Amino acid sequence: MPELIAGAGPVLLLCDHASNAIPPGVDLGIDPALLGRHIAVDIGAGPLTRALARRLGAPAILGTVSRLVVDLHRPPDHPGLIPIVSDGHVVAGNEGADRFARIARFYRPYHAAITRQIVAQRPRLIVAIHSFTPCLEAGDGTPRPWQVGILSNRDRRAAGPALAWLRDHAVVTGDNEPYSGRALNLTLNRHSEARGIASLSVEVRNDIIGAPDGVEHWADIVSDMVDHVRNSLARKVHLAT
Repeated sequence: MPELIAGAGPVLLLCDHASNAIPPGVDLGIDPALLGRHIAVDIGAGPLTRALARRLGAPAILGTVSRLVVDLHRPPDHPGLIPIVSDGHVVAGNEGADRFARIARFYRPYHAAITRQIVAQRPRLIVAIHSFTPCLEAGDGTPRPWQVGILSNRDRRAAGPALAWLRDHAVVTGDNEPYSGRALNLTLNRHSEARGIASLSVEVRNDIIGAPDGVEHWADIVSDMVDHVRNSLARKVHLAT
């Protein structure tokens, strides 16, 4: 089951890749050292989400299994939902895995919990928290210079003020970088954009949130940014009425 943090107000926080846990009955057939790497978990994203929930007094829902078990941020029919290879590493134990059993055991409960929270809370803003690597292990290893990336799909209501605020505060920020929310945005497409709820995905480079002091520093920055976005959306609603 997902991790649920209680809270109130107009903001809901989500973290798909908060955990590197491998549940009983699942054998990935990998070197355990890989569980500390980005292929298994968004490093720093879980602690950052919890710190943001405390600062904002907002509810949060966090995934509790490694994305190597099932990737909660992929469509159910996506070939990478249960990865056979991730960033050049073979996940031998996923060969022949029971796809439907993993969806029923881990994937559906997570997304059902988000739906229940949205129905109960009716948030005005949904913020997904992720982290990204300074460079990919596979490929040419091109450095990623951004400290934060703001990802969005067609609905840019939240992304616009978030980008402006971060850049005004000297944060090196990518717009749909290091990859585009138009290509990979399953959780927000399903739970926010499909419902007309403003949303954005906040990607923080994992080398700057890999330790507690980094988490606290960036939680201060991101929480202030979320407050700004929330207030911006509220002003637009007020002007429209």
